[in-house]
Amino acid sequence: MISLKNIDKTFRVAKRQSGFSNAVRAFFSREHEIVRALSDISFTIGDGEMVGYIGPNGAGKSTTIKIMCGVLTPDGGECEINGRTPWKHRTAHVREIGVVFGQRSQLWWDVPVADSFDLIRDIYRVDDKLYKNNLSELTDLLDLGELLKTPARSLSLGQRMRCEIAASLLHSPKILFLDEPTIGLDAVSKIAVRQFIKKLNAERGTTIILTTHDMQDIEALTERILLIGKGRILLDGNFDELKKHASGRRTIVAEYVGNMPQVCDGMTLTEIKEGRIVISLDPSVLTVSDAIAKLAAQTEILDISVTGASSEEMVASLYKEYKI
Repeated sequence: MISLKNIDKTFRVAKRQSGFSNAVRAFFSREHEIVRALSDISFTIGDGEMVGYIGPNGAGKSTTIKIMCGVLTPDGGECEINGRTPWKHRTAHVREIGVVFGQRSQLWWDVPVADSFDLIRDIYRVDDKLYKNNLSELTDLLDLGELLKTPARSLSLGQRMRCEIAASLLHSPKILFLDEPTIGLDAVSKIAVRQFIKKLNAERGTTIILTTHDMQDIEALTERILLIGKGRILLDGNFDELKKHASGRRTIVAEYVGNMPQVCDGMTLTEIKEGRIVISLDPSVLTVSDAIAKLAAQTEILDISVTGASSEEMVASLYKEYKI
């Protein structure tokens, strides 16, 4: 169980203007600015949940993750994870969590991956039998095979991320924090990682907190979304809640023969090509069926499709609504 109550965190950041004279002046008298990273953050995550923690850059996602990992101490508020306060009981706490940062590595750069895994085993003091079982299972599920013999510096990004995920799970953590785990991966690697994360949650009941800008990851893996902006929780719900807050506009793509059909109230042309138009439709002004009927009455329609807002567009509309 993860519980955060009224968490606050600020940072004191040095500021100065560019230029040599300003650099010299700052050496003797430096100006500082107080930046509020988190303000009154409260939420609860149950055992076995998969939660998407989303927000724009600088919203406070990584700061929250670091507090839950015990790396940072908040200025105020309470955080309890499995009955412990992370920064007060850090040694016991880290034995029960795994962390993957997409842009940072926990593997030794110049040695084979298997040697890094052995070192992690020793750091966490994992029982030999448990370690061998976990390593064998993770090798099969993530298709590591020959990668274990390869230095981390020689791995592709997709290969390294599979090894990073395995490294974070060697000690059988109850909670897994994933910060941009699919950043830079190709489509095949992304699908493989998503399938593994789903299986991990279903079979082991691992609690997973996923931080990413890839809304396809969020949509494929999580049922609950926490939206943070300017250090505050703005939305705690699922994709249905997201859709309620997002724009209800529809996109109509029509291919036609003959004269280009004209739009009316409720329709906005967003793309025009010979024989093809893309229209943004406001259903509150004109229904989809009426819009299609008006287009068909003006020209011969060869093909037509109607789609709602993508998950990225819905999140972008939320950012705009909350001015973040």
